[in-house]
Amino acid sequence: VVGGAPSEDGERYELASPIDRRVKLGRFVAASPASVDQAVAAARRAAPEWAATDWRERVRILRRAVELLLARKVDLGVACLLEVGKSRMEAMGEAEEAADLIAYYCDEMERNEGYRRSLARAFEEESTEDLLRPVGVFAVISPFNFPLALSSNMMGAALVAGNTVVYKPSPEAALSGALLVQTLRDAGLPDGVVNLVCGEAAGPALVDHPAVDGIAFTGSHEVGMGIFRKIAAGPYAKPVIVEMGGKNPTYVSRSADLDVAAEGVARSAFGLQGQKCSACSVAYVDRAVHDEFLALLAEKSAALRIGNPEGRDVFMGPVINEAARRRFESAAGDAAQAGTVVLGGEALTGDIFDHGAYVAPTIVSGLPADHHLNREELFLPFISVQGFDSLDEALGRGNDIRYGLTAGFYGRDEADLQRFLDRAEAGILYANRRSGATTGAWPGMQPFCGWKGSGVSSKGGLGPYYVPQFMREQSRTIMANA
Repeated sequence: VVGGAPSEDGERYELASPIDRRVKLGRFVAASPASVDQAVAAARRAAPEWAATDWRERVRILRRAVELLLARKVDLGVACLLEVGKSRMEAMGEAEEAADLIAYYCDEMERNEGYRRSLARAFEEESTEDLLRPVGVFAVISPFNFPLALSSNMMGAALVAGNTVVYKPSPEAALSGALLVQTLRDAGLPDGVVNLVCGEAAGPALVDHPAVDGIAFTGSHEVGMGIFRKIAAGPYAKPVIVEMGGKNPTYVSRSADLDVAAEGVARSAFGLQGQKCSACSVAYVDRAVHDEFLALLAEKSAALRIGNPEGRDVFMGPVINEAARRRFESAAGDAAQAGTVVLGGEALTGDIFDHGAYVAPTIVSGLPADHHLNREELFLPFISVQGFDSLDEALGRGNDIRYGLTAGFYGRDEADLQRFLDRAEAGILYANRRSGATTGAWPGMQPFCGWKGSGVSSKGGLGPYYVPQFMREQSRTIMANA
């Protein structure tokens, strides 16, 4: 969608469902370089008028988008389920979160009165004010795992701030991306304010484009830092708003309610097949309760139903593609050599499993502390359980990684809880949650702010400091006419 009109300029590709690769979801266009140029040019043409639109009017249009997202949430949730393979509960929750994100950013715009305020003055006849103004054209590049929520997060903030957008969804999530853009346009966004380009090559083309004023990206650390370095090497700084994943340790102390801890860890490790940047993939457990916790975790994880997530009681669907399955098999092989595979460790076969990349939830114990499976993000349903003798030791090991997104804690001892809160190097901390050890953030409740290699600004989406990142500050001092 370029300047409000559909564009066929590019190579067509077919999108199959990861649930069953025989099911085709549609045919989409991988935008050509010329089409990317046209989309950026359309956003550039629309930018002055959209930036000059009163912020209250922008909020009004985006609140209409929220209404439409909620009215269409079943269609949006089903599209998300079919193209990503997430459970019914998670797919519907994501459709609701997409609406809540935009609504929250509208609330923030109103709460801050358009980010405009009067300042002190040196002379009585002067007026001075400070305001945040739009940057211009933002490229928004989103991943496959939360195609509605993460896209709405980045686009909603960019748009309410007064920027225009060229949006590139993941190639695996083109259906959700197209439906989301159509909903925004139906809400009344002027032509060119949101433009859609699909295909893998469109992302690098947007990053390299000289007429793009800012980049919002969610994805891997490698790609995110590559974008950051490339923009930093340019003639001047541009805003780069990047969220880049995590390792997300959980600490289970000897005073923990182990049933709560095991359920919370299982839900965070294996929800969406571990394909969340906030997925729990290492659990550090006090040796006094290690064996009991491990047995409970294995019991709860073994009871999770795997299959077609259209089923009401299915918790785990497939991983996104064959490349993810190969990464899983490689990780399972490494784990079997260096530690003990307590549960899972194999790809699944038979029936529908033969037509998608289905793997078993996998628990590993006894890996060496410095093993790469304890340090690198896997994006798979895979967790390593590590024993510890002191919480300080465990926190040191959990912090000694490049990531700093989320972390969890279980325990009744207040001193241990405070030690976790004071020392855990992550932007999102959770304690004693049955619903998820390291996952479950919601707009206005848990800002998603990655530290270290998980982000570049330490100010995250879902929170009160996100929208200002899509704006730039300007002070104005005006002397009254004599």
